Amino acid sequence: MNTHEADRPAPGAGAGPAADARAPARHADGAGAWLVVCAVLAGGSVAAWWAPAALLDWQPARAVGEPWRFVTAAFVHWSPAHLVANLAGVGVVALLGRIGALPARAACALVVAWPLTHAGLWLEPALAHYGGASGVLHAAVAVAAVSLLARGFGEAAPGPRAQRHARRIGAAIAAGLAAKVLLERPWAGGLVAMPQWSIAVAPLAHASGAMAGALAAAAIAWLGRPRPPRSSSGSG
Repeated sequence: MNTHEADRPAPGAGAGPAADARAPARHADGAGAWLVVCAVLAGGSVAAWWAPAALLDWQPARAVGEPWRFVTAAFVHWSPAHLVANLAGVGVVALLGRIGALPARAACALVVAWPLTHAGLWLEPALAHYGGASGVLHAAVAVAAVSLLARGFGEAAPGPRAQRHARRIGAAIAAGLAAKVLLERPWAGGLVAMPQWSIAVAPLAHASGAMAGALAAAAIAWLGRPRPPRSSSGSG
């Protein structure tokens, strides 16, 4: 028997054992990609602690001429407590991606949402400086929620039951995130003082991150959706 043909399902057949065997590999690839993005966020935040914040933080007046700020703004933290809190948040998000068996497209969505999160801060021109990973963390939670709603668990554990379970968890995460963002009233503008962290929080960054993450994840999930095979036709 030709060993290459043995892995190929017969026309019209189901996924079969070969496809089931590939599912854990897809899960590992997706989890690995998600962890890489989280590691970049955590590592960049630690490294930036010793860098001049003025070179990296979000400054709307300089962002176009210095486009790295769309990314590096997430690395800047204004106090040790601010840094530690967001590093803990990165750990939670990394664990969410691992437990949720998020597909590789979720990591791609987070990479897309990262700079878009900070671009949303242009809606508040008075915010002359911004730094912190919380906006990107909100984007990550939104990506996870949308990925689960789009049956993210289905890639690691196929079947209607697993897909229903994923959608329930995704809906719960989405509802919790939406409630948090709404309670922060980002439309009111301005900053919210956090004396215990010696910083002021920008609720708009959280809302911008959640929106960017949800839109990026939904767009990538739609582009990557399975498409029915085209029927071939010939002329006689």
